[in-house]
Amino acid sequence: MKITIEGADKEFAEKLVVLAAQHKAELTVTTVDTTWTTERAEQFLASLPANALRFAKLVVDADGDKSAEELRVEFHGELRGPTIALSRAVPRGVRRKWWPSGTEAPIAPRYDPEHPSWQKAIAYTMTSENVTAFRAAFARLGMGPAPEAHAENGEGEA
Repeated sequence: MKITIEGADKEFAEKLVVLAAQHKAELTVTTVDTTWTTERAEQFLASLPANALRFAKLVVDADGDKSAEELRVEFHGELRGPTIALSRAVPRGVRRKWWPSGTEAPIAPRYDPEHPSWQKAIAYTMTSENVTAFRAAFARLGMGPAPEAHAENGEGEA
């Protein structure tokens, strides 16, 4: 018998092996790494159209938590284009074998928990681990943060 479990964390896999051993069964658990690495993030970003790439950059630059209202201002009230492109990029990457099935979207909408019915997103978020990977990927693509002006020896100060 062969059992395949995708996306299981290490702790779950260890418990499953112990359970199988208790029933005198042999079990091998192969885990698939679905985390966002810099390489995966770079491939993801390179596959996006310009508006979705800009959307992702704004979320990353906001340390993984960008207000939907601020994004709506940036995109003239229309987030459907970039959000649809972002949602299609993950399954496209799975089909092209860039990352495994079970890889979660790096950017997720956050909704108002006080209003569980259909609503607009109040923010778009990303885990701190994903922010780190995507920040590095943007740097590789030559789209890192804008260089900060540093005054040396008091020069350039008003």
